[in-house]
Amino acid sequence: MTCQELAARIESIDPTLSPADVARLCLLILNQQLPEETLETDSGLEKVWKNSVFRLELAADQHAAVSEELASFGMDGPVSFSPDQLWMLLRAVKVQSQILEMYIDQPSLA
Repeated sequence: MTCQELAARIESIDPTLSPADVARLCLLILNQQLPEETLETDSGLEKVWKNSVFRLELAADQHAAVSEELASFGMDGPVSFSPDQLWMLLRAVKVQSQILEMYIDQPSLA
């Protein structure tokens, strides 16, 4: 299945998606390297689509949480670093690593 065919089928499932969202979902689905038969049936594609939408929402939520943590981290000023601030930064890096891992489906080094 080509990316163009997959995009057309995704748009038929949810016509309210923006072109950017369709492209993201195509990338997430195709990166999973599923058997071609899985995507050929409507039920198989819908299951994979729901899973990919969930993963995309998860990534957005994680990104928002990391952004909020980093924003609060920067409010304390550049001079003093408490152990709590360092742990917050390490957690933020770990979450960003997990987001990257989710998109590329390969374990990260962090």
